[in-house]
Amino acid sequence: MIIMLIATVLLILPLVAMQFTDEVNWTLIDFIVAGVLLYATGILIDLIIRKIKPRKYRITVLIVLILAFFLIWTELAVGIF
Repeated sequence: MIIMLIATVLLILPLVAMQFTDEVNWTLIDFIVAGVLLYATGILIDLIIRKIKPRKYRITVLIVLILAFFLIWTELAVGIF
Protein backbone atom coordinates (compact mmCIF):
# COMPACT_ATOMS: atom_id res chain seq x y z
CA MET A 1 0.00 0.00 0.00
CA ILE A 2 2.84 2.39 0.80
CA ILE A 3 4.45 1.71 -2.57
CA MET A 4 1.23 2.61 -4.40
CA LEU A 5 0.89 5.76 -2.30
CA ILE A 6 4.42 6.82 -3.26
CA ALA A 7 3.66 6.16 -6.94
CA THR A 8 0.52 8.30 -6.70
CA VAL A 9 2.41 11.16 -5.05
CA LEU A 10 5.05 10.97 -7.78
CA LEU A 11 2.29 11.29 -10.38
CA ILE A 12 0.73 14.25 -8.62
CA LEU A 13 4.01 16.22 -8.55
CA PRO A 14 4.07 17.08 -12.30
CA LEU A 15 0.36 17.89 -12.18
CA VAL A 16 0.96 20.42 -9.41
CA ALA A 17 4.05 21.78 -11.17
CA MET A 18 2.00 22.36 -14.33
CA GLN A 19 -0.22 24.73 -12.35
CA PHE A 20 2.68 27.00 -11.42
CA THR A 21 5.09 26.91 -14.37
CA ASP A 22 5.15 26.43 -18.12
CA GLU A 23 8.35 24.39 -17.86
CA VAL A 24 6.38 21.21 -17.12
CA ASN A 25 4.09 20.34 -20.01
CA TRP A 26 2.71 16.82 -19.69
CA THR A 27 -0.13 15.47 -21.80
CA LEU A 28 -2.65 12.81 -20.84
CA ILE A 29 -0.51 10.19 -22.58
CA ASP A 30 2.50 11.23 -20.48
CA PHE A 31 0.51 10.69 -17.28
CA ILE A 32 -0.79 7.32 -18.49
CA VAL A 33 2.67 6.06 -19.46
CA ALA A 34 4.22 7.33 -16.21
CA GLY A 35 1.38 5.77 -14.21
CA VAL A 36 1.76 2.39 -15.89
CA LEU A 37 5.52 2.49 -15.38
CA LEU A 38 5.33 3.58 -11.73
CA TYR A 39 2.52 1.23 -10.70
CA ALA A 40 4.00 -1.75 -12.57
CA THR A 41 7.35 -1.15 -10.90
CA GLY A 42 5.65 -0.81 -7.52
CA ILE A 43 3.73 -4.05 -7.99
CA LEU A 44 6.88 -5.87 -9.08
CA ILE A 45 8.81 -4.54 -6.07
CA ASP A 46 6.07 -5.80 -3.76
CA LEU A 47 6.04 -9.17 -5.51
CA ILE A 48 9.82 -9.49 -5.28
CA ILE A 49 9.83 -8.61 -1.57
CA ARG A 50 7.13 -11.18 -0.83
CA LYS A 51 8.28 -14.09 -3.04
CA ILE A 52 12.09 -14.08 -3.06
CA LYS A 53 13.31 -15.25 0.32
CA PRO A 54 17.14 -15.28 0.12
CA ARG A 55 18.21 -11.74 0.94
CA LYS A 56 21.10 -11.66 -1.54
CA TYR A 57 18.87 -12.63 -4.47
CA ARG A 58 16.10 -10.26 -3.40
CA ILE A 59 18.47 -7.28 -3.27
CA THR A 60 20.02 -8.20 -6.62
CA VAL A 61 16.65 -8.49 -8.36
CA LEU A 62 15.43 -5.23 -6.78
CA ILE A 63 18.55 -3.38 -7.97
CA VAL A 64 18.10 -4.73 -11.51
CA LEU A 65 14.42 -3.75 -11.48
CA ILE A 66 15.13 -0.22 -10.23
CA LEU A 67 17.93 0.25 -12.76
CA ALA A 68 15.60 -0.92 -15.54
CA PHE A 69 12.95 1.51 -14.30
CA PHE A 70 15.39 4.45 -14.40
CA LEU A 71 16.71 3.41 -17.81
CA ILE A 72 13.20 3.30 -19.28
CA TRP A 73 12.19 6.57 -17.54
CA THR A 74 15.31 8.34 -18.86
CA GLU A 75 14.78 7.01 -22.36
CA LEU A 76 11.18 8.20 -22.40
CA ALA A 77 12.14 11.60 -20.97
CA VAL A 78 15.11 12.57 -23.12
CA GLY A 79 15.78 9.74 -25.57
CA ILE A 80 19.40 8.91 -24.77
CA PHE A 81 19.50 5.80 -26.97
